[in-house]
Amino acid sequence: MGTTTADDTTAATTAPEAEHDQQAPGTPRTAETTEPGPAAGTGGEKTGAAAGTEEAEAEEAEAEGAAGAAAVTSGEEAGQDRPNGPAQGAAAVVSAALGLVSLSGSWLGTVAGAREQLIGQLRTATSASVATQVKEIYGDAWHTTALWGGVFALVALIAGVAVLARPAFGVPGRVQAPWIKSVAWAGVALGVVGLLLAVLKYTDVLLGLPSA
Repeated sequence: MGTTTADDTTAATTAPEAEHDQQAPGTPRTAETTEPGPAAGTGGEKTGAAAGTEEAEAEEAEAEGAAGAAAVTSGEEAGQDRPNGPAQGAAAVVSAALGLVSLSGSWLGTVAGAREQLIGQLRTATSASVATQVKEIYGDAWHTTALWGGVFALVALIAGVAVLARPAFGVPGRVQAPWIKSVAWAGVALGVVGLLLAVLKYTDVLLGLPSA
């Protein structure tokens, strides 16, 4: 019983080797199962970084679009709030000046009246009555002066009204300078007064011819 046979020795030698063979395949399997973990984590980090980059780019694009829209809106508002050009101001000043001329008299009206007086003297015979001489020599000259005054007053009135009505036919929201409105209203007022006085003088209601 105490004798060790060759079969027992061979079995004892092969047993550790079998155990080593059984353990050897396990080690690579463990390594294979643990390897996908970091790879999967790295892919998740990359996906999250890509998503964050896309979100940042989208937010940046939205910010640029909002800035562009704000710039366009501010430009439009600046264009609407900007006062009109000097043309309306010049027209308002011309209207007021013509209104003053219609009241004070113009060189053109004076020359026209003097010419009409000269024509009356040439056409009127010395043997004509006093009433006829007064009418032909002085009456027609005064009427001519009043007529030219009325023309200047009418032009002043039309120019002032055109300046005041211009914003209604221009760019919507465009602001008209306050001084333009003031001068235009002055031209309208002077034009109305001058036109009224011209009509009264032409019809002999105001400063009519003296009776002969």
